[in-house]
Amino acid sequence: QVQLQESGPGLVKPSQTLSLTCAVFGDRVSTTHYYWSWIRQPPGKGLEWMGTIGYNGMTYYSPSLKSRTSISGDTSKNQFTLQLRSVTPEDTGVYYCAAAVVWDPSDRAFSDYAKQSYWGQGTQVTVSS
Repeated sequence: QVQLQESGPGLVKPSQTLSLTCAVFGDRVSTTHYYWSWIRQPPGKGLEWMGTIGYNGMTYYSPSLKSRTSISGDTSKNQFTLQLRSVTPEDTGVYYCAAAVVWDPSDRAFSDYAKQSYWGQGTQVTVSS
């Protein structure tokens, strides 16, 4: 019943910050046991989990991206946001937001794309000057 919608710029210049927003419909970002994630897919490559924010505001990040990544939630707007700093052309790809219901966050199921219950349609992001 949850629907997700990504929004943000399709083109970002190198060294700038990419900001994407995922609007949530049908449930609340604060609903117990929901974990809200950003997952991306570079062209010709597989899905890459970037990070997650839990219903309680706890954040989790991919080790390879944690230094550049911030995820935040806004309960009043029922949305969550990705910021990826210092982007390069290697950050080009399709960016998805997704949601999973997780009872034990220590199993890190929220980082597995196959465990997501809901997906946005994805948004193309190109990093180019």
